Amino acid sequence: MKSPLLSLPGAVPAEGVDEGVAAHYGDLFREQRALADGTGFVDLSHRGVVTVSGEDRLGWLHLLLTQHVSELPAGQATEALILSPHGHIEHALYLVDDGETVWAHVEPGTQEALIAYLESMKFFYRVEIADRTGDYAVVHLPAGSIAEVPEGVVVRETPYGRDLFLPRADLESYARTAGPPAGILAHEALRVEQHRPRLGFETDHRTIPHEVGLIGTAVHLNKGCYRGQETVARVHNLGKPPRRLVFLHLDGSEVHLPPHGTDIRLADQGPDGRKIGFVTTSVRHFELGPVALALVKRNVPVDARLLAGDTAAAQEVVVEP
Repeated sequence: MKSPLLSLPGAVPAEGVDEGVAAHYGDLFREQRALADGTGFVDLSHRGVVTVSGEDRLGWLHLLLTQHVSELPAGQATEALILSPHGHIEHALYLVDDGETVWAHVEPGTQEALIAYLESMKFFYRVEIADRTGDYAVVHLPAGSIAEVPEGVVVRETPYGRDLFLPRADLESYARTAGPPAGILAHEALRVEQHRPRLGFETDHRTIPHEVGLIGTAVHLNKGCYRGQETVARVHNLGKPPRRLVFLHLDGSEVHLPPHGTDIRLADQGPDGRKIGFVTTSVRHFELGPVALALVKRNVPVDARLLAGDTAAAQEVVVEP
């Protein structure tokens, strides 16, 4: 779904999964600084919006999600996963309940598969599931923002800022009042700095929540009865995840960033050494320079120097080995 804000001055369209919104508006670092300072907004209108209403909504979702939501207070934001029977991450939902309806935004293009799964699990529960992507656009305001929120708009407030479920018809008019726009690349740079994983970037078909640091934030360990819960409990109590998320400081002399999927090897083995992981997201940060998130094997020494393709990299621990 193409955003009308791509007509703003300087807008350069994003590519790949983020197609439909702006990658930047002409000055990537200025946009990052603005978000870090609590000004401006990010157009996330390409993300899917799903609602669940009905009097059984919270109890029913509690049975399906990794998060404890049966008594979720109105207005309190949370995030949750849907796992495969083997505990692999299939969907990530960013939720808030407004007292009558649960609102969630999800990765672009994943809402149809998510809704199909939810519909298959309705049984006798009094719930109504809807795809609201065509009617509502997600807008992100950074932490510290003093931008006004229109009356009646559902807000999901987190330590990283506020996500607004804005009527799509109001997107252009709101953009004129919300401050300078920042593109998805600025948003991604701050996400990487904050070590926050993203579905389809830091995850693949076999990722379990422990590998990417989602235990506690999106997975509640004192509940069960959801699909994949056996794997979560077994790894938490008895085992160790096979991989771990790391933060990489990349060699700033390289012109190109290593793209998603770039092989990671131990620096002392050279570029022909054994693959020990891969780059998940790489960005240029206005203060840190070129940095990345990556998944590596759990037993890689935490002080090991790495190569991301041909780029030298030093790692910081995100998930303890």
